Amino acid sequence: MNHTRCPWAKHDLEIAYHDTEWGIPIHDDRLHFEFLILEGAQAGLSWLTVLKKRENYRAAFADFDPEIVARFDENKIELLRQEEGIIRNKLKINSAVRNARAFLDVQKEFGSFDAYIWQFTDGKAIQNRWKSLEEVPAKTAEAEAMSKDLKKRGFNFVGPTICYAYMQATGMVNDHLVSCFRHRELLELE
Repeated sequence: MNHTRCPWAKHDLEIAYHDTEWGIPIHDDRLHFEFLILEGAQAGLSWLTVLKKRENYRAAFADFDPEIVARFDENKIELLRQEEGIIRNKLKINSAVRNARAFLDVQKEFGSFDAYIWQFTDGKAIQNRWKSLEEVPAKTAEAEAMSKDLKKRGFNFVGPTICYAYMQATGMVNDHLVSCFRHRELLELE
């Protein structure tokens, strides 16, 4: 079997993430919230940095339960700023709490965050056919529309580049290179 993979997956954690998660369409609200928080935390850093801290994030952020995170108060936020296992940026921690509250509002309005977020791709994954990493865009019109709407709903750390990374992670777009074994596997999920 051809196990050529996307060239960005080099470290063991990146390889495992690439092979088992990245680009698989998700429809679970807890997972949506996890990726929303992790993609925001990643801003300005490498994804590998976030992957190395992911388990610590799960512990610090109540396994990414938005109802619990939405109730974090200033004391809890200050404790998180002392937590060495996560990215201790105050703006990013505050953003996670703010985004949890906005996330719950979206769930109330749409029945689920999943129903809301997938509207930006008409409910199905966009199947790209990139031959090289240089072809993969940093943002798209869909990501820009998502970013604008999320910001309008009170979310932050959701610029178009973060939104596009989120779309890649959650399978809203298949950005595995055509040479990658995962590209065909994800096409077959359609």
